Amino acid sequence: MQDPPRAGRLILLNGASSAGKTAIAEHLQVVLPTPWFHVGIDAVNAMRGQARTRDLNQPALDIVLARTRAGHCRAVAGLVDAGNDVIADCVLWQPGWLGTWLDVMVGRDVLFVGVRCPVDELERREVARDDRAVGKAAAQSRSVHAHGVYDVEVDTSEADPRACADRVASALGRPAPRAFDRLRLSATR
Repeated sequence: MQDPPRAGRLILLNGASSAGKTAIAEHLQVVLPTPWFHVGIDAVNAMRGQARTRDLNQPALDIVLARTRAGHCRAVAGLVDAGNDVIADCVLWQPGWLGTWLDVMVGRDVLFVGVRCPVDELERREVARDDRAVGKAAAQSRSVHAHGVYDVEVDTSEADPRACADRVASALGRPAPRAFDRLRLSATR
């Protein structure tokens, strides 16, 4: 006899580029007692052919990126609906991007995590990575946390990825309402 399906859960990590979301996700996969998928926006972007993307003008690129982000959210929802636990990371710095997550994830268990890091440290990491446009993280940091509501927040300049993961994991057991429920009730997204 097959086990009845169970609802999957989502840990959604939001922060500027280079804030440390991927490192936290990797540590969460180690510290959580059951298997969790990590579906990061960088991995989804990497699935798209980059050769043609580089040739696009800005308006066309904006359309491709909007579709990518919307698809990322819906792919995560599909995994959760199939009973999988998922860690996803994103950079919710444009108006409307949070609204997509709020709309698509209705009825699902979402732990919303703010991953913070001071701008000077973001810039240092950006330069050290050598795979990011310098200045992008600083631009994102001005709006990525504008909605102001999380279930838990971590600062990767104050704690290493393992300590941040431990803090996030401990927040999983907290009862609802969750940040997504409160954000849906608010008038602004």
